[in-house]
Amino acid sequence: MEKVRVAVIGVGHLGKHHARICAELPGVELVAVVDIKEETARGVAEELGVAYATDVREVMERIDAAHVVVPTDQHYVVTKQLLEGGKHVLLEKPMTATVEEADELLALARRADRVLQVGHVERFNPAILGIQKVLTQPIFIEVHRLAPFNPRGTEVGVVLDLMIHDLDIILHLVRSEVEEVVAVGVPVLTEREDIANARLTFANGCVANVTASRVSAERMRKIRFFQSDAYISLDYVAQNAKIYRRQGWQITDEVINFSGEQPLQREIQSFVESVREGTRPIVSGEDGRNALVVATRVTEAVRAHLRRLKALHPGVAVPGVKEV
Repeated sequence: MEKVRVAVIGVGHLGKHHARICAELPGVELVAVVDIKEETARGVAEELGVAYATDVREVMERIDAAHVVVPTDQHYVVTKQLLEGGKHVLLEKPMTATVEEADELLALARRADRVLQVGHVERFNPAILGIQKVLTQPIFIEVHRLAPFNPRGTEVGVVLDLMIHDLDIILHLVRSEVEEVVAVGVPVLTEREDIANARLTFANGCVANVTASRVSAERMRKIRFFQSDAYISLDYVAQNAKIYRRQGWQITDEVINFSGEQPLQREIQSFVESVREGTRPIVSGEDGRNALVVATRVTEAVRAHLRRLKALHPGVAVPGVKEV
């Protein structure tokens, strides 16, 4: 079986991991790494023993597929170029900066009959995969995704940077239309919201309360599900879940530890399989668009709340009000 020839576009912090895994996976030939910073591209290429380039056009004729791991504001331009060149694409989240850009990429992928997978890596977290056997119909979901400040990813607000991970998971598990979005957020260290909270109400009655912060002293990635027969607390990082159930007049608890496999490796393997077999990816372009739509609604609600604060307190400086 011929190997899928791949290039990784953008080999910063996350892109380096994409490249390393591609270099190690059977059935994949990492042809080249590409980065606009020649020194960065050369360093990763030398470490992995592959070619490098500073422009995607230099490798286009030698690849079947590409991983796009550039800043969000470049997702659309780079992915469009690849799809128009007939290449399959694994595009990091968020899919694009706007829903309109996402729609254009989806149309391009359909016309070219190419795989377009979006990198919502938590879908491949062993804990998320394992807990789906226990989930029936969540009534309430609570999420906390907190991290210390890191300037990487701040070309977008925390909703598109971090919260979108959990929005995708919630949409995937609830499988119902979002009827209402209420959200607040505040810029702290950047010009966009650095901490945000959103409350989503679904058509099936489920409610999700989602908090994301990139200015926290502690790191936390937890999601909790409440349903009629159980309360489930899942830790993305530890890859385990605590399940509490009522039995008669008592509450029993159980801890399930999952495999510890690398979600990113699973994600890349899934992409390669879709390319090889011509099948719909587990996280499709449409899934990426759906998460982006809800994330955009949350961002707009955050900005509306900031405008309201400014109107209520005209003499008080409201952080980020110039950006709304």
